[in-house]
Amino acid sequence: MPGQCPKCKKAVYFAEEKIVLGQAYHKMCVKCAKCNKMLDSSSFTEHDDEMYCKSCYGRLFGPKGYGYGIGAGVLSMDDGTKGQNGPVTRNIPAVMQAYVAPQKQSLPVIKPNRPKWGGADYCVRCSKQVFMAERIMAAGGAWHKVCFNCSECHKRLDSHSIREREAEVYCNPCYGKNFGPKGYWGWSSAKVA
Repeated sequence: MPGQCPKCKKAVYFAEEKIVLGQAYHKMCVKCAKCNKMLDSSSFTEHDDEMYCKSCYGRLFGPKGYGYGIGAGVLSMDDGTKGQNGPVTRNIPAVMQAYVAPQKQSLPVIKPNRPKWGGADYCVRCSKQVFMAERIMAAGGAWHKVCFNCSECHKRLDSHSIREREAEVYCNPCYGKNFGPKGYWGWSSAKVA
């Protein structure tokens, strides 16, 4: 007898089930509660029985305050309104006040072109059909084995050497070079002047 999906409350049959947090879900129901990004076992977190991608979870429930730029808000924006929740700044000289950078606009959620009644997934990189024999599931989507490479240096990736940013995948060195702290050029302790 099929189980019931906790998300859509419909019957879940073996061919379409994905076990998450000990419960059977439809594969298409395992997505972020905030941005609807498809999730896999390595890219989700849970809060109050809801699933979130790591970036949405960090923005919603992460630490707040100075130095936590990827957290729930920069400089205590608890309710999403600017300038109302921060510290009082009336008697502080302008040069000593913190600069609050505008938050980036979130990218629109693009749903892949999928056949209405099942069929193959589509590759995140080339948008062509990905069949089971050549499919790699990572970074919230399906990839051809040949397409699953660093978008910067085109080095082949595996599950231990992948970093994701804005729907692109990178190897560890390229991710650190482009998005890490300034002066970072690899895994060594050498400093760049």
